[in-house]
Amino acid sequence: MWKVTLKAFGVLLLAWLLGNFVLGWFQQNTKPQTQHSEQHPSRTSESQDQSCFCHLTGVLDDCFCDVESIDIFNNFKIYPRIRKLTERDYFRYYRVNLKRPCPFWPDDGHCSIKDCHVEPCPESKVPVGIKSGNYNKYSQAANTMSDVVECEQAKELGAINSTLSNQSKEAFADWARHDDAQDHFCELDDETSPDAEYVDLLLNPERYTGYKGPSAWRVWNSIYEENCFKPRSVYRPLNPLAPSRGDDDGEGFYTWLEGLCLEKRVFYRLISGLHSSINIHLCAEYLLDEGWGRSVWGPNIQEFRQRFDMAETKGEGTRRLKNLYFLYLIELRALYKVAPYFERAIVNLYTGNAQEDGETKDLLLQIFNEIKAFPMHFDEKSMFAGHKLEAKTLKEEFRLHFKNISRIMDCVGCSKCRLWGKLQTQGLGTALKILFSEKEIKNLPEHSPSKGFQLTRQEIVALMNGFGRLSTSIYQLHHFRQLLKEKR
Repeated sequence: MWKVTLKAFGVLLLAWLLGNFVLGWFQQNTKPQTQHSEQHPSRTSESQDQSCFCHLTGVLDDCFCDVESIDIFNNFKIYPRIRKLTERDYFRYYRVNLKRPCPFWPDDGHCSIKDCHVEPCPESKVPVGIKSGNYNKYSQAANTMSDVVECEQAKELGAINSTLSNQSKEAFADWARHDDAQDHFCELDDETSPDAEYVDLLLNPERYTGYKGPSAWRVWNSIYEENCFKPRSVYRPLNPLAPSRGDDDGEGFYTWLEGLCLEKRVFYRLISGLHSSINIHLCAEYLLDEGWGRSVWGPNIQEFRQRFDMAETKGEGTRRLKNLYFLYLIELRALYKVAPYFERAIVNLYTGNAQEDGETKDLLLQIFNEIKAFPMHFDEKSMFAGHKLEAKTLKEEFRLHFKNISRIMDCVGCSKCRLWGKLQTQGLGTALKILFSEKEIKNLPEHSPSKGFQLTRQEIVALMNGFGRLSTSIYQLHHFRQLLKEKR
């Protein structure tokens, strides 16, 4: 009997051991993700939260600069200075016509949301030097001529002297010939139009206003349609009612760049970079809530993920952010090239306040000095470097496509979005104009401001504010990275 009991106990013990072994094997092989997350909970969470940035590192395509170097250079050296510069009187007032009709399709109505509205600046608030005209384009002497002096001279003479000296006639002819020959990359607003108004950019900041849907989708889709270096087969049909993954997002449908020459890749990446920058601004200044009769703006992490997360964008998010950095390098290079133009004593940033103007010019030159010290500029010499006739044709096609894109900005239904879209597009167009005018800038005559390369005040304001928006985008990326880490 004892032997039987012992034998039974052995069988039970063997069965218990075998059962535990089978149960352990089953748990281990059917729930590997659970065990992994228990062992490394922070690693999984960090991977999910940082998926927008997981591949945003290293060297950028088509240039030899890396993301990390740009972050350090921008966030510590450029951003603090460009932010101060764009708050100066010369750069905060922008003259724009927000009433121009859309040239491509019937007007589908403007955004009725109150935050879409742009408040124009009363003429009495605009500095007298800015209102008096774009005199800095031609000479320092003209900048000293105020409206009051002109009025007193008219009274003294008692009549209008309509004659011009030979020297003046020659100068006007030079200006006219130069203006006609300009390689404008943008459709410029007529500043003399009665519909053109001054806008205080500080009082009308770029934000997410709630403008979305078919109207916004159609604008971005049309902009990408202008990137017609690609075969028609890759275009998304221009259907404003077609659904999209994001309310105003159309760039995910143009992902392939293989086989394109440098110029065509650059064109696409400029548009994609501008789109990414604008999206970052909207995510950083998002309309979060309305309480106690006022709007509240702040960063929206979920919106940022929707536009840039690798999973949400099917792998496009990192490419979009890298195109932002690429655009930053292009405009940085343009500022490097145009620095000699601003370093000349004859170019004044005239508002009528001598102290303000001097401090603004000093701050601008500080920025140029920092830019000249940056060691990894984009090399644009490889662009349009082929056969002379072919290069000229491609350059002209490049210019006309971008100019058409600037016209599409008049189709944006939200006035505030239209304002900042036009400004940033004109800023990029001015940067391209500079890059393709290197010889003219180098050959500027020292004492003849009426000849050669020129920038209007409107172009200068758009150039620096447009670059300021790119600088802000890269700075805000750092802020979003910190927010995602804190959310773990």
